[in-house]
Amino acid sequence: MAIELEVREDERGLRLDVFLVRRVPGLGRAGARAAVARGAVQADGRCVRAAGQPVGAARRVTLAEAPEPAAAALAEDGPLVVLYEDPWLVVVDKPAGVPTHPLAAGERGTLANVLLGRYPEMADVGYRAREPGLLHRLDNDTSGVLLAARDPDTFEALRGALREGAIDKRYVVLVEGTFAPRTVIAAPIGPHPRDRRRVVAHLGQAPARARAARTEIVSVAPVGASLSRVEVRVCAAVRHQIRAHFAALGHPLVGDATYGGAHPELGRHFLHAASLALAHPRTGAWLEVASPLPPELEGFLATHDDGA
Repeated sequence: MAIELEVREDERGLRLDVFLVRRVPGLGRAGARAAVARGAVQADGRCVRAAGQPVGAARRVTLAEAPEPAAAALAEDGPLVVLYEDPWLVVVDKPAGVPTHPLAAGERGTLANVLLGRYPEMADVGYRAREPGLLHRLDNDTSGVLLAARDPDTFEALRGALREGAIDKRYVVLVEGTFAPRTVIAAPIGPHPRDRRRVVAHLGQAPARARAARTEIVSVAPVGASLSRVEVRVCAAVRHQIRAHFAALGHPLVGDATYGGAHPELGRHFLHAASLALAHPRTGAWLEVASPLPPELEGFLATHDDGA
């Protein structure tokens, strides 16, 4: 069944995909773009082919079919370490071992579920219903700062800042080997040819499906004789970017069994989202939020540093 949407005056400057996500529950940004690509969206009776086209002067937008129900986060109580919050956004500290969001309907125990339980207004905010308010994700075994928006306007402003590289995100990793200082790892990342759980960083010619990826090196410090503690900056990361980049250089993250860095003394990979800094999208004030290394990572560093 087609969905008919009357365009309000305050919506005329919105991108078409943003308009659809706001007005059609459960659609999501990817669903909106796919609908446009299929020719399933019309503005005043004319087919629209560009998801980024402004709604403009259109009076009515038509979506040819309603979206299929998608997995959504279920609100639940649980522990949540809030590093910063205000009426517009929240920064939380994700522990290792906790999924960022559900992958299947009814899944519980994810950070998104607990966020939704604490901030129910996030239900209609974000890329899709399973990621309420979340601007980015962290792998299950990655710990540290996560940014979420509490309303659609703040989400769009933060999304734009991420896209433009205006949010400074820093990570701390411990890698195998002595890592020579360099300024950047620029290697496109694409799917692994045989293992859907992994990706590959292409240091040479990249295949067609690879996506550009850039990891900036902020600092390098030796830990003992065979490890290096590296601080990196990543603006908009693709899946497993930091892990794949260092593995491609022959320096897998300590504890990362997937990419060749398994370690008997560490049950997770040594990757921590340490901080983020940005101009607040509503007040303009500079905001910096940091998360300390969790005890298991601090302890591992202490026992493997010659100076310990």
